Amino acid sequence: MSTPQLVVHRDKDLMAQAAAARLITRIVDAQASTGSANVVLTGGRNGNGVLAALAAAPARDAIDWGRLDLWWGDERFLPEGDPERNVTQAREALLDSVQLDPKRVHVMPASDGPYGADVEAAADAYAEELARAAGPENHGAVPSFDVLMLGVGPDTHVASLFPEHPGVRETERTVIGVHGSPKPPPTRISLTLPAIRSAREVWLLAAGEDKANAVAMALSGAGEIQAPAAGAQGRTRTLWLLDTAAAAQLPRSLYPPASA
Repeated sequence: MSTPQLVVHRDKDLMAQAAAARLITRIVDAQASTGSANVVLTGGRNGNGVLAALAAAPARDAIDWGRLDLWWGDERFLPEGDPERNVTQAREALLDSVQLDPKRVHVMPASDGPYGADVEAAADAYAEELARAAGPENHGAVPSFDVLMLGVGPDTHVASLFPEHPGVRETERTVIGVHGSPKPPPTRISLTLPAIRSAREVWLLAAGEDKANAVAMALSGAGEIQAPAAGAQGRTRTLWLLDTAAAAQLPRSLYPPASA
């Protein structure tokens, strides 16, 4: 796994704009190299901020949106169209304004979908969709994600993997149903840490003073059971994209003064 790299921006808006610019470049490079790109989206204020910044970026047209596969790191197990679902928010922020191939937008099932209230069946179905899209080099597990984005919660959770919760201990499955989430709603679907760590690049997003303790804990050597963000690493790159408020409790030696 890769060593974490930090980039600290002046504020959350600049962080979102810079992350969007990075994402455009990474997608364009992947499409030039292999013909397509696989990106895992995250929800929350920082994830949606990046998508909104991407929607407003003039360079967004450099992306061939029809050759982009979009996945989600987690989803709230609520009815289709519910405003709290990550995909609903992503559509509002970006997806409805670009020419995506609907078959390449891989949405996690809703609670009123074909699996009804059975979140385990819904999670298994998403795992099967990932396996179908995976190349032979991934042994039928998940596609080789070019970028997997994660928001970092104030308690250090990523996706819907919470400290000391059963999901963070999963080592075999790629997708799980989450029951009794400490953050509402209680039922969710989430990628596991093994699936997350299959990505080429993992980007962790954190802005705001309420994230400062979580960032410091995850980067201080804490274990992934106590701090799930500490276990989120990419195969070739692990990038922490922060604003100054979220980085406030980090030793200045971890990042250069002019890192943004």
